[in-house]
Amino acid sequence: MIGDRTKRVVARGRPAWTVAGALAVAGVLLIVLGFVGSDHSLAGPLPSKVAKKAAITAPSLAQTLATQRSVPLRLRIPALGMSVSLLSLGLNFDGTVQVPTGTKQPGWFRLGPTPGQIGSAVILGHVDSYLGPGVFFQLRTLAVGDQVDVELADGTTAQFAVKSVAMYPNGQFPSQRVYGSHGSSALQLVTCGGVFDHQTGSYLSNIVVYTSLTAVIPASSANQPSP
Repeated sequence: MIGDRTKRVVARGRPAWTVAGALAVAGVLLIVLGFVGSDHSLAGPLPSKVAKKAAITAPSLAQTLATQRSVPLRLRIPALGMSVSLLSLGLNFDGTVQVPTGTKQPGWFRLGPTPGQIGSAVILGHVDSYLGPGVFFQLRTLAVGDQVDVELADGTTAQFAVKSVAMYPNGQFPSQRVYGSHGSSALQLVTCGGVFDHQTGSYLSNIVVYTSLTAVIPASSANQPSP
């Protein structure tokens, strides 16, 4: 029964991935994914070399549109009718990656750049649980050109456009592409999808929405009502 399976999944606790152990697994990065039967999710290791690349903004790559570092507060995706506040995700005391505690609120990976900075910012959320759809349940339906807005603490809004939506088997997650800095301002949205494995209580694939920065709306403009 679903209830019994849920208890078993929750009882397993968080995956035993640690940053130290990650150093031996090159090319694999954080994957935070929601799944039916639990509020927890799969978490891949966080190699220190890639983490440093994600966290540091190189002044030589500064672009006109790039924002200053400012904590993201709210994610808006008009095509999905979504407007939701954001959590801040880091690492647990045991070295494992934090995941959203519930399925209704996504989280920004704070060891990387903030949305709008040079580099790849990443927001992760659950697709669903035994209670029903999660915040990123419809993420896979986004199309090229769809708008994604992130409201920052300094009042500005970083506006992105979807470039592509891809699904990868868990063992083929493109860590460098998702988390690495490629000289531009990008935002990746990550959840899980594909086939659900009832034996392991998790999905077998990852959904990644790739976006690029298209505009930075100043605080004064963002606060003005639309005509």
